[in-house]
Amino acid sequence: MATPRIVVVGGGAGGLELVTRLGHKLGRRKQAEIVLVDRNPTHIWKPLLHEVATGVLDSGLDEVSYQGHSKAHGYQFQRGTLSDLDRENRTITLAPILDEDETVVLPARNISYDYLVLALGSVSNDFGTPGVASHCHFLDSPQQAEAFRHDMLNTFLRYSDPERRAHPKLTVGIVGAGATGVELAAELFDASKMLHSYGFTALDSGKLDVHLIEAAPRILPALPERFGRTVHRELEKLGVNVHTDTRVTCADEEGFVTADGKRIETDLSVWAAGIRAPAFLSELGLSTERNHQIKVNATLQCLDDERIFAFGDCASCPQPGDKRVPPRAQAAHQQASLMARNLSAALQGHPLKNFVFRDRGSLISLAHFDAVGSLMRGASARSLFVEGRLAKLFYASLYRMHQQAIHGTVKTGMTVVVDGLNRFLRPKMKLH
Repeated sequence: MATPRIVVVGGGAGGLELVTRLGHKLGRRKQAEIVLVDRNPTHIWKPLLHEVATGVLDSGLDEVSYQGHSKAHGYQFQRGTLSDLDRENRTITLAPILDEDETVVLPARNISYDYLVLALGSVSNDFGTPGVASHCHFLDSPQQAEAFRHDMLNTFLRYSDPERRAHPKLTVGIVGAGATGVELAAELFDASKMLHSYGFTALDSGKLDVHLIEAAPRILPALPERFGRTVHRELEKLGVNVHTDTRVTCADEEGFVTADGKRIETDLSVWAAGIRAPAFLSELGLSTERNHQIKVNATLQCLDDERIFAFGDCASCPQPGDKRVPPRAQAAHQQASLMARNLSAALQGHPLKNFVFRDRGSLISLAHFDAVGSLMRGASARSLFVEGRLAKLFYASLYRMHQQAIHGTVKTGMTVVVDGLNRFLRPKMKLH
């Protein structure tokens, strides 16, 4: 019999952890052919994109090459963008790969599968707000984070000339006070201090004006209220202008217009308010929610086809109490673990297990200034509130856990040592 093929589309945190597990368990033993598909050649952990955007993290040092990683971990990599799904013949179609001049590098091609896993993550949801797509930066990908970083550096350079300043202070507007918006706001103050210390700009953090705009009554609305109050207080200490109960109705070249008719003028505008699954998922013939999430059952199988699975931010997975799995990195990590076991069970004809999300808490980093966290304590769901150095330690450990899942303990330990050396050998931020 032919070796069964499992195709995973999407190499984000969950997708890469899944193919790593499957490669170790099935690929190396020739029990299944594992194929990862992603439009990008490299992976970077999405919760770090706000650090890439400010230059605190050099994506060139931390990104993982799918091609190199696949050879070491028992799976294959195919670069491409999913464009079509043929459930009857069990094939997916990848769009042509084009170079910078729109010349075809690799034509469209089909890949057959026995089991298909969709792990395409999410993108920012602008809710159709006029002007947002044209005038705001998004932080959904390393390319978008790099685009913001270049724009930020150019803006700081421009403000070094007093005659070219549009406002008394360099002004950044961030719409959305979830984790991304909050962490980016803090990182900007850290970045401005470092740019000034390196002589890149004459401006220091005292000449930076950051507006964090949230439509809900408080920041971090998805997290416990105490959590939000503490972060709100720390942001204001840094100098962030926090606007709650403020809905943006329009964006243009000069900033934002709010529902009450007020204008917030900016030099840089960022949209981080809300997420949705990629729109094309609703065009594949699968049942989806209004936000394009694929509807799955508790075993993470699509409602329309038991050979197609979906997980992470692109999937709508039911939970007890008429709830849904939240779009969080820890959920994707937990689902990847269960998915590996369920796919192995499916190959052997064994029953699949249901996914139950276990909230381990939340952590927010406020650059080097502080960190705040709420850790869940066992099945009682009681939370332990942490902040300061302990919270920073826990926050840093999240990334190390992801590295351990995709690289193993030995290589992750070596990476920690190298990262420590780089703090002395390299600038603290990417300046070019």
